[in-house]
Amino acid sequence: MARSRYGQAIAGDELQFIVFRLGAQELALDIFQVVRILRYAPPAQRPGAPAFVGGWLEHDGVQVPLIDLRTRFGLPAGEQEETRIMVLDLEGRRLGVVVDLVLEALRVDTRMIARPEGDIAGVPPGLVSGVVSRLGRSIAILSSARLLDPAERQALAEVRA
Repeated sequence: MARSRYGQAIAGDELQFIVFRLGAQELALDIFQVVRILRYAPPAQRPGAPAFVGGWLEHDGVQVPLIDLRTRFGLPAGEQEETRIMVLDLEGRRLGVVVDLVLEALRVDTRMIARPEGDIAGVPPGLVSGVVSRLGRSIAILSSARLLDPAERQALAEVRA
């Protein structure tokens, strides 16, 4: 039986992901970490915010920092009709990420998730926890825990305090 980053696979175990696009790359995040998908709206600026934060949005009465994954992945930023903000729950804290297009919710048998073999072109090293190859598509599963490095987490904690 195949092993994945998600543990020992048992026949019939499924995980669910939200698949989205950044440039030409298809990526996915665990569906249970995606709180909401919103149409893009320009974020508010906040004095003293860390440089990596593109702005702040209000969601459910809470100010949520916004990270543009396009710029983080070295792609040009630019909003289109399909641009979305995905609000994530990362260990009880909210983070908004800007993506080019949300494609689908996808169920995947854990046996179909392979370990990444080296770095994935266009994705910062260490962010990919698995890869799903399906119907001629390759979808890189991102580790949401690695979207921010420890220094960035600390900087956000100080701004929120």
